[in-house]
Amino acid sequence: MKKSRLENYINEIKLHEGKVLSVFITCGFPSPDGFEELVLSLFDAGADMIELGVPFSDPIADGSVIQFSSQQALSQGINLERTLLIAEKIKSQSDKPIILMGYANPFLSYGVSELAKSIKEIGIDGIIVPDVPIEEYDDFFEDNFNEVDTILLVSPTTPTERVIEIGNKSSGFVYCVSVKGITGKQHIEQKNSIEYVRGLRHILKNKNILVGFGISDEQTAYKFSGVSDGVIIGSAVIKSILNSNGTYKETLDFVKRIKNKISNY
Repeated sequence: MKKSRLENYINEIKLHEGKVLSVFITCGFPSPDGFEELVLSLFDAGADMIELGVPFSDPIADGSVIQFSSQQALSQGINLERTLLIAEKIKSQSDKPIILMGYANPFLSYGVSELAKSIKEIGIDGIIVPDVPIEEYDDFFEDNFNEVDTILLVSPTTPTERVIEIGNKSSGFVYCVSVKGITGKQHIEQKNSIEYVRGLRHILKNKNILVGFGISDEQTAYKFSGVSDGVIIGSAVIKSILNSNGTYKETLDFVKRIKNKISNY
């Protein structure tokens, strides 16, 4: 079994700070200029790790907010190669984890084995590829990413047998999609979703579980952190950046409030 820096890191946070806050942001959004500083500020505000999204022209799992950020980043020349360069700059200034998140096509075009080599050299801590099914895990992940955490997703529609298989193969943590559908969904059937996550805890007893999709405020983050090891926020952060008029104070304050709220557990 691979040694998991992410698992150790999450366990350490749980021991001293309560719950984990992971923030998703599209690489190069809202602008490549100053993006590294924005990520470092998100770390300072309370983000325990960053999921760095690789812009893609057809992000099937993403809602309109993340789709917009992806298109804007693409229009400014951000691709996988530039994302890796930016990640390298961030890692040279912070030892907090960065997880590369993107769709399979850009990774396949780049070359999966070459990507694995680049990730290792840069020091990226994990990778999430939401459109690679478990049936293709060995070909895509196992044969290439031996020294980086490969984070897999489960959702309310995932059968129990498949959840177990995903749990066995996922390293670092299991990404729990709290709702059916795309990211940024505003109206979560919260009670059902919380019960679903609570049920996952019984199935994935020895795995860290982080909950994402549809978490957009402090109270929702607090409730989901009560049945998991932490939360992932993406669309709400990007929406805040969109409304920031070039200053990120409100965004950073939002991240700080979320971290403080979930640390009360």
